[in-house]
Amino acid sequence: MSAQKVLKLSELEQDAAVRVVIDGIPMAVVLDAEGEVHAIGDTCTHGDISLAEGFVEGDTLECWAHGSAFSLRTGRPLNLPAYEPVPVYNVTIDGDDILIDPHVTKEVN
Repeated sequence: MSAQKVLKLSELEQDAAVRVVIDGIPMAVVLDAEGEVHAIGDTCTHGDISLAEGFVEGDTLECWAHGSAFSLRTGRPLNLPAYEPVPVYNVTIDGDDILIDPHVTKEVN
């Protein structure tokens, strides 16, 4: 598969998440305070909760239900109760278009 257009950059608000579903894969897309766009798995690994409904602070997205914060760069949880990471997807910006390949996740260390 290849990257698919999911949103326009102009549709995102800074420090807010938007839920998108590509090929049945839910993702939270975030424009952070530094202007970088991130895409991570939208389902909290602690419970079946949409992370896009949570809170963006810096380079983290916090689950509104249980308070676990996930790194937008690595997908790793930064606090309990979650202990499993969420996937992180490569984002390509082409003009105003945001493209994501839902079948390719970032390799993070």
